[in-house]
Amino acid sequence: MSLLKVEELSKLYDGETRVLKNVSFEANAGEFLSVIGPSGAGKSTLLRCINRMVEISGGKVKFDGIDVGAMKKKELRKLRTNIGMIFQHYNLVPRLTVIENVLHGRFGYKSTLQGVLGRFTEEEKERAFFLLQKLGISEHAYKRCDQLSGGQQQRVGICRALIQEPKLILCDEPIASLDPNSSKVIMDYLKTISTELGITCIVNLHQVEVAKEYADRIIGLKEGEIVFDGPSKVLYRDQIEHIYGIESRELITV
Repeated sequence: MSLLKVEELSKLYDGETRVLKNVSFEANAGEFLSVIGPSGAGKSTLLRCINRMVEISGGKVKFDGIDVGAMKKKELRKLRTNIGMIFQHYNLVPRLTVIENVLHGRFGYKSTLQGVLGRFTEEEKERAFFLLQKLGISEHAYKRCDQLSGGQQQRVGICRALIQEPKLILCDEPIASLDPNSSKVIMDYLKTISTELGITCIVNLHQVEVAKEYADRIIGLKEGEIVFDGPSKVLYRDQIEHIYGIESRELITV
């Protein structure tokens, strides 16, 4: 059984602006899937419908066989412990330390009072240090996050997602704000997470060549609809031009 099943998903804003139109696809455990498409195609909205950061207008999202759209607030909180998220602009608390930001990934397992008081077990703290070590930033554990480079901050974001022990990680343009070297480091880590830990990764990307290099499978979105869904190796120039529009021909290198 697939881990994630999206069925005829639609999203409207203000009751009339249709951002997603009958989107359907499945994702299996350990799959590395990339979503590509021009700005405004609905990539970010798609991810936020999967974990219900935005409400679904129509269709269904099923995670581990459970209907996400039908969940109550308490159930949704529990669901989100299984779905990590990595953001384009990191979404960290700048004034807090690296280790504190990573431990925020455990909030879904805490009562409100435990979260407010920052009550974490020794096991959770050890796990946080282990993850920082794995991503090569343990020496920055007690630095404020606003003292780190963009690439380092994104690695903190990955650690925060991993400490949740998720089955799925959603990555919304995780390398859009990074230089090429930092981008490669982040994509390498995400690929390792998928292959070695068996965590499903769905990664929104603008860079078609990066999607082709790392993803097992690519979904192409155009004006809120899926116009391509297949292995990355069979995404050819004519399909890329269809996804992005013929005017993008000279901007795409594959």
